[in-house]
Amino acid sequence: MSKMKTKKSASKRFSLTGTGKVKYKKMNLRHILTKRSPKRKRNLRHAGILDEADAAKVRKQMLPYG
Repeated sequence: MSKMKTKKSASKRFSLTGTGKVKYKKMNLRHILTKRSPKRKRNLRHAGILDEADAAKVRKQMLPYG
């Protein structure tokens, strides 16, 4: 059986932590930032952890060798 291909779009958006959780960058921090509060912008800087139901699909189908 041949190797599975990694979805390149997923590999650019997600990364795995040491314990196998899926990490991603939060959205809404690109432009039109004047209307957003400093607290919201500060919280958006930190990486998010994907929910386990979605993370299982990402690990299995999109990042098979993650």
